[in-house]
Amino acid sequence: MKLVFLFLLVTIPICCYASGSGCSILDEVIRGTINSTVTLHDYMKLVKPYVQDHFTEKAVKQFKQCFLDQTDKTLENVGVMMEAIFNSESCQQPS
Repeated sequence: MKLVFLFLLVTIPICCYASGSGCSILDEVIRGTINSTVTLHDYMKLVKPYVQDHFTEKAVKQFKQCFLDQTDKTLENVGVMMEAIFNSESCQQPS
């Protein structure tokens, strides 16, 4: 299950460009997702505009809880991975 959530997070930036994702809203959601000090309640307030129904809300809560269950080192590594993706050649903003 953890791997599924990780792949979900990794696929988000595929359509994005350099220097972070290029989308401040997406960057804020990712930071909130991998930040262990952001509570489930605060995270749900952050993503509320994007949660349209009860099923999505339940999935988002499970998604955030998965990250809350990780060690700080794991969360730090996810942050490093996201930066590597955003700074990769396939995500570079065209000149």
